[in-house]
Formats: sequence, structure tokens, C-alpha cells
Amino acid sequence: MSVELPSSDTAAVAVSIVVPVRNEAENVSPLIAEIVAALDGRWAYEIIYVNDGSTDATAERLAAVMKQRANLRQIRHATSSGQSAAVRSGVRAARGTIVATLDGDGQNNPAFLPDLISTIEKGGDRVGLAAGQRVGRKDTGFKKIQSRIANGVRSAILRDGTRDTGCGLKAFRREVFLMMPYFDGLHRFLPALMRREGYEIAYVDVIDRPRRSGVSNYGFFDRLWIGIMDLAGVWWLIRRKQPTPVVTEVTCHD
Repeated sequence: MSVELPSSDTAAVAVSIVVPVRNEAENVSPLIAEIVAALDGRWAYEIIYVNDGSTDATAERLAAVMKQRANLRQIRHATSSGQSAAVRSGVRAARGTIVATLDGDGQNNPAFLPDLISTIEKGGDRVGLAAGQRVGRKDTGFKKIQSRIANGVRSAILRDGTRDTGCGLKAFRREVFLMMPYFDGLHRFLPALMRREGYEIAYVDVIDRPRRSGVSNYGFFDRLWIGIMDLAGVWWLIRRKQPTPVVTEVTCHD
């Protein structure tokens, strides 16, 4: 079911923070507190948690915090639909013209959100995406190797100029994101798709940190072969891109 943009509140919100989560009950309250500390007094903002079919107490923890914070919203998927679907649901529901995303496991530090948001504001129509690039990653050695291989293959084929597309910390304009062709895995190919549409990408170094609690819900091996097909599909989309026509309307006075 689609989520309609609440037009009556749009003017009051400049920035929407979208957090996709699945079974992250223990991480909800601490992460929200950090988002608030990073953004309060800087922008009129909202926090949108997209509960991707959680089966633990994530919904209840969010409901409890919502009673204390009027700018916290929860969008819920009846069943788990994946991270890309969760991000898209959050962006569609967003009231802000600028959207920033981060993962809900606590590894993405909200302290970097202001840098990402400011980069989009300063970039104007030229910059389509401000992408976090992780330094000092806290993943296991095996996962780091997986990421290096995946990023290397992606970069060689798509030539998107991005060394790390897996970082959840990103910021972009809502209308630009919704222009992108949607598919499962979209969030991992945003730099290439933004470049396809003629936008520049800005990069912000961010410090990674360990997960606070729980285990990863979006694994590597369960998306490996799908990721390979997605890579081929994005390569095809880039190859098939035609110049955007310059369109003007001719009136009887011209």
C-alpha cells in the first residue's frame, strides 16, 4: 500500500531522516537519542523508522519513544521486504525536501548527518548525492574482504568513482531519489544511477563503529547472486541512457 505525502505538514519539515530496521529493538532508543543530539536546533526535521517486518519488540520500542517525540514516525511493512524497499517506503513518506539515511544497527554514527545534509544544501542542483565513505571499519576481516571484492567489481564495471557504496549514511533530495528506476538493491547503486542522471556525487568520510546489539539482518550470501544480476542490470541502464531532451512549451505569443 502506498504512503501519501502529508501535504499539510510539508512546510514545517526541511529534513527527513530515514532509518530502515528489522529486529533492532535494543538499538532503537540509543540511536534516536544520538540523531536528536546531532540535529536539534539545526534543522526542522523528522525521523522516520521503517519497520521492515520485525518480529521482536522493535515496534513496541518505537511506539514508546513516539509518545515522547512528536517528530518520530513509524512506517511498518507487514512482512520483511528488504532494505531497499524499506528505504524507498521511508523516502516516499518523507515530508522533507532533503532525506538522509542511516542503518538502524548503530554502526552509522548520526554525528555525521549534519555534514551530509549541509553538503546537499551547498551543492544545489549540481550535487545529487552526499555519500558516506567508511574509514576504520569495525567489521570482521572476512566481511571487509567481501566488501573490497564487491566494491572493486562494481567500480570496474560501472566506473561510478565510489570506493564504498555499502555505507548507510547518505543524503539526497527526495525528488531526485524518486526519479531513480526502482529495483531491489537500489540503495547499493545510487552513485552510478545519480551519475546516469547527470548529477555529481560528494563524498564525506565517516567513522564506522561496532554494532551495539543483535546480529546483521541483511547478509552477504543471501544477496550475492541477486547482486550480480543487479550489477548487470545497472550496467545495461547506463548503456541505454539517452541525453535528456531540453523541453520548452511553444505558445501562440512565441
